[in-house]
Amino acid sequence: MQVCPICKARERVSPTAVPPLPASPAVPHADEAKLLTEERERLRELKSQIYASHSQVAATTFRCALDQNHDGNIEPAAVCHSCYGAVRQQADQMEAALHMETREAAKIVYEAVWADTSDPNKTYLNAAAALLSELRKRAGLSALLGASAPRTN
Repeated sequence: MQVCPICKARERVSPTAVPPLPASPAVPHADEAKLLTEERERLRELKSQIYASHSQVAATTFRCALDQNHDGNIEPAAVCHSCYGAVRQQADQMEAALHMETREAAKIVYEAVWADTSDPNKTYLNAAAALLSELRKRAGLSALLGASAPRTN
């Protein structure tokens, strides 16, 4: 063969250039066997401790990390930090939507009132719907498809 079938290198290596592998003892000494046995026993003990502590951790309840929000009463944490962060970000976005300037709200109401003058009884309803729609849009909420009922909580 002119080249290596795998890497296509032209350099050739003599088969006698590879040093012979060192001979490993077939049976370890008695001291090494004893050390191996002790090490295996320690590993088994460590594994059993890990499994025992894992079941204890799963059974315990975790305290709320925001102690400043509690007045001495300790409640178990029911939401993980990543979910709390996502909900907190959503709440911040909704709060920011509520900080609409009066001038912007008046403009939305004015445009909604004058958008449909066919029925004067609907002008306030149109204005309210337009204002709520703008607030939902700014808060990042999806549009409601049906009539919304007030929440009880």
